[in-house]
Amino acid sequence: MKWLCCCWLAVFSTLGHAESWRFALIGDTPYSDYERRELPAMLRSIADHSVDFIVHAGDIKHSNEACSDALFNDRFQLFNSSLIPFVYVPGDNEWVDCKRVIAGHYDPQERLDALRRVFHAGNESLGQRRLLLQRQAGSYREHQRWQLGPVLFTSLNVPGPNNNSLASGEASPEAASRMPHVMDWLRESFAVARTQQLAGIVLVMQANPGFKHFASGVGQRAFRLLLETVREETMNFRGQVLLVHGDTHWHRIDHPLRHPASGKRLSNFTRVETFGYPYLGWVKVYVDTEQPSLFRFESHPWPSH
Repeated sequence: MKWLCCCWLAVFSTLGHAESWRFALIGDTPYSDYERRELPAMLRSIADHSVDFIVHAGDIKHSNEACSDALFNDRFQLFNSSLIPFVYVPGDNEWVDCKRVIAGHYDPQERLDALRRVFHAGNESLGQRRLLLQRQAGSYREHQRWQLGPVLFTSLNVPGPNNNSLASGEASPEAASRMPHVMDWLRESFAVARTQQLAGIVLVMQANPGFKHFASGVGQRAFRLLLETVREETMNFRGQVLLVHGDTHWHRIDHPLRHPASGKRLSNFTRVETFGYPYLGWVKVYVDTEQPSLFRFESHPWPSH
């Protein structure tokens, strides 16, 4: 661990003199045998593009696939084989949906605890090279935080499609217990970014929270407080905010968050939805402090041509 700390500090010392930094985004994969066969090559290709790390925004299996220990271990070995640091954020397919008979009829809380043991043990990322992570104290170890150059990264356990709510729309006992921790981690992360006068913050979660419906006032109750808080924090943050999610399998980059009074788009907020099954691919993100927008994006379908 001592060597790891020194190594990572040395990397940041080197990066501090660079003009830009780079990271990669993936999500909603692998869902099929084809994607499982292709992912090792795609991960090697991503590493060849000189990015600092890869973030997976959740859903590491098809919802109909069994949530077995064997599958978790397979994905762990796959992600851990990445030549560069790999950070994973849980999605609904690998814990919320595990209660389905076709997925093995598991207890979702037990599967979430299993994910924590396999993927979130210790204070390091996955990968052949690793980065140090700060984890939220207590049970919610999947809430992670780390920094690259002038940008703070924060992961949140917010699963699609309804944040594990009941059919009535009310929060389930699990969601009612989890969301205060999510909100604390979110607010604390913005406070850290402000205190350190960082240029940007990146939020990563699995669920598509429904920005269009939220803007019209008819958004899901499951995401309303979360989006209200993200909006308030964004309006009170001088830097750029990037929210990354998967869930609805429609790769897009846009500015969907609006001012509550004027309805105008918040210019310092950007949303990226990752590629998702059946479309395999990844997004390269540049961080460049010389650009007003701070973030620049390249979409890379796979296989590349």
